[in-house]
Amino acid sequence: MAISLSWISPCLSHKLNLPHSNCLPRNTATSSTSTVFCALETTPGGESHCQRRPLLLGIGALTANLQPTNLVFAQEKSDRCRVFLDYEDGYSYIYPIDWKEFDFRALDSAFKDRYLQLQNVRVKSIPTEKKDIRDLGPMEEVIYNLVKHIYAAPNQRPTIKDMQEKTIDGKHYYTFEYILTSPNYSSASFATIAIGNGRYYTLIVGANERRWKRFRDQLKVVADSFRLLDI
Repeated sequence: MAISLSWISPCLSHKLNLPHSNCLPRNTATSSTSTVFCALETTPGGESHCQRRPLLLGIGALTANLQPTNLVFAQEKSDRCRVFLDYEDGYSYIYPIDWKEFDFRALDSAFKDRYLQLQNVRVKSIPTEKKDIRDLGPMEEVIYNLVKHIYAAPNQRPTIKDMQEKTIDGKHYYTFEYILTSPNYSSASFATIAIGNGRYYTLIVGANERRWKRFRDQLKVVADSFRLLDI
């Protein structure tokens, strides 16, 4: 499935939010426009500007690489999500069109529901000398250590529900579902981790556990859409 790029300007930002036809449902209708939003960056003097560089990847490629079950789910939805492309850090993913961008603890990118603040997606990357996610060790061991020792706070009980490994265009990804239970609160999330471009990437998309049953399948589409770009 390809999407026409005829409306895109020859010069685009290294970080792009592009309309995408495969998306997640919302209870309230949201109009979709063919608009390219470039990420604003702030100079030391406080002046905002938009850095531009050529578009390198057709957005149809992201759609084509979705897992079959999630692609079928996504194709049933109307135009309510965007593709986020970051050519500087080398990754892309989709997110609901009516989520808004936010800054949180030096994340590479993050978007959250306008009304449900705890329903969000966030991506972070750190330098690594590893070449592939498999270099970290067996999937079960890597995920267990992450959830138990990194993601869970001391007062939280972690539960891992599912683990998946996938290979797309020779790149390997681990995607897993987990729940963090506190005495007064529980959250559920999907995470996708991968290594490439000399960086270790983590995408986490989650919600309050009370809403998880309703939105789980939709948020899984976001987790499965994460792709490494060659930079």
